[in-house]
Amino acid sequence: MSAKPSNIRWTIVGLMLGLLLAALDQTIVSTAMPTIVGELGGLDKFVWVFSSYLIANVVSMPIFGKLSDMYGRKLFFLLGLVVFMLGSALCGTSTSMFELIVYRAIQGIGGGALMPITFTIVFDLFPPEKRGKMQGLFGAVFGISSVLGPLAGAYFTDHLDWTWIFYINLPLGIVSFALIAMFYHPVMPKNPNQKIDWLGTVVFAGSILCLMFALELGGKEFAWNSWESFALFAGFVLLLALFIWVETKVQSPVVPLGLFRNKLFTASMGASIFYGALMMAAASYIPIFIQGVFEGSATSAGQVLTPMMLAVVVSSTFGGRFIGRTSYRSILLVSAVLLLIATTLLSSVSINTQQWLVVVYMVLMGLGIGVSFPVISMSSLHNIAYQQRGVVNSLVSFFRSIGSAIGVTVFGTVQAMALQSRLKEGGVSQVPLDAQALLQPKVRATMDAATLQKMTVALADSIGFVFLCTILMAVAVLIFVLLMGKAKMEIRPQGAQGTNGQGAAQGAVSQAKTGTAGQKA
Repeated sequence: MSAKPSNIRWTIVGLMLGLLLAALDQTIVSTAMPTIVGELGGLDKFVWVFSSYLIANVVSMPIFGKLSDMYGRKLFFLLGLVVFMLGSALCGTSTSMFELIVYRAIQGIGGGALMPITFTIVFDLFPPEKRGKMQGLFGAVFGISSVLGPLAGAYFTDHLDWTWIFYINLPLGIVSFALIAMFYHPVMPKNPNQKIDWLGTVVFAGSILCLMFALELGGKEFAWNSWESFALFAGFVLLLALFIWVETKVQSPVVPLGLFRNKLFTASMGASIFYGALMMAAASYIPIFIQGVFEGSATSAGQVLTPMMLAVVVSSTFGGRFIGRTSYRSILLVSAVLLLIATTLLSSVSINTQQWLVVVYMVLMGLGIGVSFPVISMSSLHNIAYQQRGVVNSLVSFFRSIGSAIGVTVFGTVQAMALQSRLKEGGVSQVPLDAQALLQPKVRATMDAATLQKMTVALADSIGFVFLCTILMAVAVLIFVLLMGKAKMEIRPQGAQGTNGQGAAQGAVSQAKTGTAGQKA
C-alpha cells in the first residue's frame, strides 16, 4: 500500500509535460533539418534522424508496458523520462550525423516508455465517469504537439540554435520528473511469481526491428524485390512465429496472447492500425500538395495542417465526453463515417481544387481521427485487469505507430508509381520523376511553362490517387468498428470510488454491460 494518496492535480501536470515532450520530438526536428544538415553534413543519412527515433520508440513500447505492469508505473515512467532526457542532452552535443542518429535512438527508447505509461496512469487514477474526459484531454495534448512541433523547431532554429530543440527537453523533463516523484504515489499489487520473459523480449525486438528496417529502407536503400527486402520480411515473419510460440510457453509473456481472444480488444487494435495510417497519409501528402500544386511555402503547408490538428484536439476532447453515455462502437461509427467522407473528398483533389476546400477536407479528416484517441484507449482496456493495463495501453500506441509506418511506406510507393505514370502519359521525361522537384523553387524556375504545368497536374493527380487508396483504409476502420459489438463502459454510482480517484489505482476496472475479459493469457 502507498503511504499517502496521490496529488491528482500535480500528477496530471507532470504526466502532460512528459507526454508533450515525447510527442513533440516526433515532429520538432523536421523544420530544423536543413540547418542541421548544413552544419553536420550527412545529407544522405538525414532521414535516419527520424527513422531511428521511430524504430526505437515502436520496439520499446510493449516492453516498457509489460515492465510497468510487473514493477510499477512510476518506476518506468521516471526511467523513461531519464533515458529521454539523456538522449536529448546527447543530441545537442552531436558533432556528426551518425552521432545524432544514435542519440535520437536513445531518445526514442525513452519516449517508448512515456507515451503508453502516461495513458495507463491516467486510467488508474480516475474512476470510470472521469476516464473518458481525461483520456480525451491527453489525446488533445498529443494533437496539439503535432501543431507545435514544427513551429517550435523553426523558432529555436531561427532565433536561438538548432541544439535548443533538444535542450528545451531538459528543464521541462526535470519539472515532470519532480512532479511525478513527489506527488504520484501509486498502489502496485505485488506479483512475486512473475519473471521477465527475456527470450520473448529479445525475439520480439528482433522481429519488429526486421519489419521497421524493411519499411524504412525498402524502395530507398534497396529495391522492394531485392534479396535485402526479402531477407528482412522473412526475418520478421520467422521471428514473429517464434515469438508467438515462446509466448505460449512462458509464465509472464511480453504480449499476453489471450488478449486477442477478446473481440473488442482485437477490433480496437485493428482500428488503431488504420487510424495511424490515415493520419500519416493526411499529414504527409497535403503539405506536398500545397507546396507542389499551389506553389506554397513550407510555412503555408504547415498552416494547412494546423486546422486539421485543431480539429483532432476538439474531436478528441468532445469524443471523450461521450464515453459511458453510449457504446464505443456508436461513437466510432460517427468517426468512421467522417473518415469515409473526408477520404472520398480528398481523392477528388486536382490542380483546379481551391485551397480553402482542401482545408475543409482536412478538418473533416481531423474530426474523424481525433475521436479515436480517447475511445480506443478506453475500449481496449474494457474489462482488462489492473496487471495488464500497461501492456494494453502500450499495444494501442504500438499498433497505431505500426500503422503510421506502414502507411508511409505503402502510400509513398503508390504516390511515386502514380506520379511516374502520369508524367510518362504527359510526355515528361527530361526532368526527375520525383515530387521533390516541384517542392524546390530553384528547380521550378528552370522548367519551361508547359513542362511545369504537366508536372504540376501529374503531382496533383498522384496525390489524389493516394487518397483514393485511403478510402480502403477508412472502410477497414468501419469494419473493425462494427466488430466491436455493443460493449459500453458502465458508470458506477457516486461514492463507489474513493474521493480522490485513488481507488481506481487499487485494481478497480470499469464495469461493462457486454464483452469478455481477455485476462487469462
